[in-house]
Amino acid sequence: MALDGITVAGMVRELSVLLTDARINKIAQPENDELLITFKGSNRTQIRLLMSASASLPFIYRTETNKQGPLTAPNFCMLLRKHIGNGKITRVWQPGLERIIHFEIEHYDDLGDLRKKQLILELMGKHSNLIFCDEKNTIIDSIKHISAQTSSVREVLPGRNYFIPNTQEKLDPLHTSEEEFISHVFSRPMPLSRALYTSYTGISPVIAEELCHRASLESDQSAGSIPKLGQIHLYRIFAHMMEDVTEGNFSPNIIYDGSRTPVEFSPFHLSMYEDCEFEDCPSFSSMLEQFFAMRNTVTRIRQKSQDLRRIVGTALDRTRKKYDLQLRQLKDTEKRETYRIYGELLHTYGYSAAPGDKSLTALNYYTNEEIAIPLDPTLTAQENAKRYFDKYTKLKRTYEALTELTLETKADLDQLESIQTFLDLALSEEDLVQVKEELMDAGYIRRRYTGKKVKITSRPFHYRSCDGYDIYVGKNNFQNDELTFKFASGNDWWFHAKGAPGSHVVVKTRGEELPDSTFEDAARLAAYYSKNRSSSKVEIDYIEKKHVKKPNGAKPGFVVYYTNYSMTIEPDISRIELVD
Repeated sequence: MALDGITVAGMVRELSVLLTDARINKIAQPENDELLITFKGSNRTQIRLLMSASASLPFIYRTETNKQGPLTAPNFCMLLRKHIGNGKITRVWQPGLERIIHFEIEHYDDLGDLRKKQLILELMGKHSNLIFCDEKNTIIDSIKHISAQTSSVREVLPGRNYFIPNTQEKLDPLHTSEEEFISHVFSRPMPLSRALYTSYTGISPVIAEELCHRASLESDQSAGSIPKLGQIHLYRIFAHMMEDVTEGNFSPNIIYDGSRTPVEFSPFHLSMYEDCEFEDCPSFSSMLEQFFAMRNTVTRIRQKSQDLRRIVGTALDRTRKKYDLQLRQLKDTEKRETYRIYGELLHTYGYSAAPGDKSLTALNYYTNEEIAIPLDPTLTAQENAKRYFDKYTKLKRTYEALTELTLETKADLDQLESIQTFLDLALSEEDLVQVKEELMDAGYIRRRYTGKKVKITSRPFHYRSCDGYDIYVGKNNFQNDELTFKFASGNDWWFHAKGAPGSHVVVKTRGEELPDSTFEDAARLAAYYSKNRSSSKVEIDYIEKKHVKKPNGAKPGFVVYYTNYSMTIEPDISRIELVD
């Protein structure tokens, strides 16, 4: 879920205790839309606060990790250092349940006079921003400049007055009566959950769904159709949640799906996710750092791999069109045998055709059935036979050429689909290096010779099964080949998702017979690291490595095997230990 007003309220309460009277020690801007501020607490403890105004992933949390900024600090960072480089936090607050955090900072100016400034973080999706204001709420600068051409609601430029735009006329959920709640929510002709989050500030769609679930009401039911008792019941649950917000009764947690992928974070336990795995967090900072670190990694890697994705996507579109055209042309050659039979039968029975006949009925000695052969009335039977043999010869040559071409095109298509899958599985920039190398080798990217050999630091995933056996998972086609044909021994077991691009998974047997649970762990990994990872069940082929072969000239990662075992399993790797 995005940061909503309730989560921000919990974060503000936490930061208020942590930062009040703390002094700013360092200010860095590691990304265009990020600030990393280091504080010194009253007991000389160091506190790092990372905040982002990213349009796709705005966040704020305390972190122990230091991020290096650019060699030349951006203008906004330099401005903050000049004004509040040694400032003291006097107050951290949130207006209502808005997704806004105000940091009130006290400092001395150049003349030695005591001044107050405000650093305001707005966590509003694509409208997120970091704004620096003076004591009169005049904007000094912001990390993003918003002109009148960009927004007709509010300019965010130096010299403009800072205010919160009231465009949706939402109510304050912390100060609402039962009558106001009922009249405002249940008079709206829309689904109940939407009526909730569009009526009140700080209520996200996820929290709205949770309120409906706790009240045993259908979230997609029309708000106007809820009976009076249901309305009162929903209000009481709503009021109880707002009471928890006011009193700070939070229980920050992260919700994971079966593949240990973070689905949501929440300030409360969400009963509607009762079938998922919950991880309680000691603080909002730890919750948000853990969640956004995972999501931020994926987002950044997707940005870094954007050019590769575009190249692969373009090549895939062209290759699919080429393959479809070749298959249609190949289908057109299916008539070749019919033309050959027409020619042979005309050689045999052509003497019975009279000049000007448009067809000849003859016995097909291959099927012992009569067949009608179309004729060109302007040609003799022998000339018609020659015309059919010429068509047969042409289609035969086309068939032979297309058979080979379609196999090559299908191999190209399979390779591109596997590269696309590995781009989705990439977790770091190092994982992209070999993928780019493969695209260069295949001719999709022009290789620039710099004289330096590309340094490969990415290594296969190393897991350990519940029984203590080592399992290795390739991150790309080059690693798949290395795992299968250089690293694995003949009696090691090899796993792969059936009929889908994905990783080769190798289990080192140590010369022992594997228990069933290790087979299942390896199959889960093969399912998870495949194109079908989003399916509830994935079919997996597994076989001893000695039976896996690589044809001469085959694309990277492509193998063949003729006898294998199969199992169907869910792609849940949450209980498998990742070693490194």
